[in-house]
Amino acid sequence: MNTILLIFFGAGLGGVLRYWISNGVYLLLGRQFPYGTLIVNISGCFFMGLLFVLTLERFDSFGSQLRALLLIGLLGGYTTFSSFSIETINLFETGNWLSAIMNIFFSTTLCLVAAWLGVIGGRNL
Repeated sequence: MNTILLIFFGAGLGGVLRYWISNGVYLLLGRQFPYGTLIVNISGCFFMGLLFVLTLERFDSFGSQLRALLLIGLLGGYTTFSSFSIETINLFETGNWLSAIMNIFFSTTLCLVAAWLGVIGGRNL
């Protein structure tokens, strides 16, 4: 039951962070391209890589609780690939093919690079 509560708390916090960050980005850059979702996905992937390594390799004694709170809960509530999917479909359906293709390319490429950098960062701490 303790693990469920950690996931519940983390997911709620992650969802709120996602809302604040993506809306802040949209206020700065506008909604003509899904910048907010892109920023959330990139940062979420970076922190997934970083925290994955840290909880497995550095904090193993209470790693399962940290993984439940941070990886499953916080980052599960924070990352937004479901939003990425529907926003990309909407771009295609409205005829914004170039933006849709750019969104697919940048989201997949930059998120993989961010996760890799997080893993490297975690291993070097």
